[in-house]
Amino acid sequence: MNTPLEFCIPVLLGLEGLAARELRRLGLAQVRAENGRVFCQGTPADIPRMNLSLRVGARVLVVLGRFCAATFDQLFEGTRALPWEDFIPRTGAFPVKGHSLNSALHAVPACQAIVKKAAASRLGQAYGLTTLPETGPLFQIQFSIMKDEALLMLDTSGPGLYKRGYRAVGVEAPLRETLAAAMVLLTHYSGRDPLRDPFCGSGTIAIEAALIARNRAPGLERSFTAQKWPLVPPRLWMDAADEAIAGEFHGSYDIMGSDIDPRAVELSRANAIKAGVEDLVRFEVADAAAFRVDVPRGRVVTNPPYGQRLMEKAEAEDLYRAFGRACRALPPEWEVAVLSSHTEFERTFGRQADAKRKLYNGMLKCDLFLYGGRAAEKGRPGKKGR
Repeated sequence: MNTPLEFCIPVLLGLEGLAARELRRLGLAQVRAENGRVFCQGTPADIPRMNLSLRVGARVLVVLGRFCAATFDQLFEGTRALPWEDFIPRTGAFPVKGHSLNSALHAVPACQAIVKKAAASRLGQAYGLTTLPETGPLFQIQFSIMKDEALLMLDTSGPGLYKRGYRAVGVEAPLRETLAAAMVLLTHYSGRDPLRDPFCGSGTIAIEAALIARNRAPGLERSFTAQKWPLVPPRLWMDAADEAIAGEFHGSYDIMGSDIDPRAVELSRANAIKAGVEDLVRFEVADAAAFRVDVPRGRVVTNPPYGQRLMEKAEAEDLYRAFGRACRALPPEWEVAVLSSHTEFERTFGRQADAKRKLYNGMLKCDLFLYGGRAAEKGRPGKKGR
């Protein structure tokens, strides 16, 4: 296929800029960010490159077309006009899922049925079949209808890209790998300075930091739906894996996670082994209220309990106070980033943040509270933030 492909990368709200930056670094063209998603252009060879390497994207979707769909007839005809046979082979399975927002067509099950019928009609005509077997590889159709504009796509990823393959189980209220990676990236961490997570849970932040420090592609240990697509032959996946591995760094890094729960620490160690970074990150049992460091500079990136799910609000506030006292005792060159949904976090932590980033942990609205470093520089008189 010589015609450039358009891709859509859904992301958690607040991470659009990070995802756009990743796509530009991969050499994708026409990168454009919208709320909750980023668009770009590329080739079939970019499908494995993005799936293997993106740290904050939710999945990689191929855009087949967009059109006005204020009626079911428009949805059917617009869908049927798209070149499904260029992607889906004779035996391909093509289930449909999607969503509708602020549109005349608001009944999602009905829209799913219409899209399925239209795609089947086009494919049946292309292959001379009245009934399609759907016994072959998966080609998940996704649609988005927003303000009466329909966007039709094929999912190349399968399970979301946050499923790196290293965490089969987790402790309560786990942090998605994509969000953990975003938290680390938002502190501009590159592996040069020490990094600590005093509430490590299942080790996700420390493991993602290790992957970032090594420049290791996060998707190397998992499979993707498009590996079975004729459009993306095996050699493209091998080339993308070779490219990713060739770009890895091989230094030594000071990354540590700790938790008061010994079971969490053991789980973190097991996950680090699955991720192939057990030589880069250490885990130990420790109380965050007594958090200490033994080096003059570094970063703390952490996700303490919020109070809604893991403990009562009062207990969470007591923990924030104790952790805040520990952080104020750190050397001045240490930077701190804390993700929390608690509306009174700064008051209980004991210090107003130098900067904040609004993020979402699943459907839970949170803030990443940033202290020191570039955040402090932006907040000083005479300094302008970028």
